[in-house]
Amino acid sequence: MGKQRKQENLSGEVKTVSVRKAVSLDKQNVTTKQAISEKQKITTRQLAFTAMFAALVLMATYVFKIPTPTFGYIHVGDGFVLLAGIFLGPGLGALAAGIGSALSDLVGGYAIWVPGTFFIKFLTALIAAVLYRVLKKRVKKTKFAVSIPSVVISGIIGEIVMIFGYFLYNILIISLTNGSFTGAGLASAVTLSVTEIPFNIVQGAVGIVLASLLAPLFAKLQTQAKM
Repeated sequence: MGKQRKQENLSGEVKTVSVRKAVSLDKQNVTTKQAISEKQKITTRQLAFTAMFAALVLMATYVFKIPTPTFGYIHVGDGFVLLAGIFLGPGLGALAAGIGSALSDLVGGYAIWVPGTFFIKFLTALIAAVLYRVLKKRVKKTKFAVSIPSVVISGIIGEIVMIFGYFLYNILIISLTNGSFTGAGLASAVTLSVTEIPFNIVQGAVGIVLASLLAPLFAKLQTQAKM
């Protein structure tokens, strides 16, 4: 009888341990599934915001533009280029800015500018995003958790990159069009490219103002989307 009771107790303990292990494994599986599901939600949300910003950059660049005497145009798209970098980060934000801006050139008949525009606007958003993240830790935030001074400063640096980038790319395009990379040809290309700088400065300034005005709104929308 004693041995039988010991065996029954031992059997009961084994069953209890097995049940506990099974419950523990079930909890771990549930936790893992929840974590995977949460990651998928975040990824889906990020992709949705990336597509939204690419579309905003495209529309703001293509629709709201003013032709210039130098056969180019200025637009308000740079405001959304900066916002894309600030709210999506240096990776997805730069990608959205580059794609949206390049598509505008493609649709608008400026195909020769597509590669340069993609690279320049990619860099503009990338640099603005990195600087914003560094600066916002040191300045006061608004109630919408966005630092306007950081938006302005990072926007200025980003737009300087834009101005300098288009200056260099314009020299390349003019030289390729004229088929001349001689000293005289490059001097002529530089002279013509300089005339674009004032228009790009205006475009950059408008972009910084627009980004500063819209940043609190996008911060609020982003906060609500995470709820």
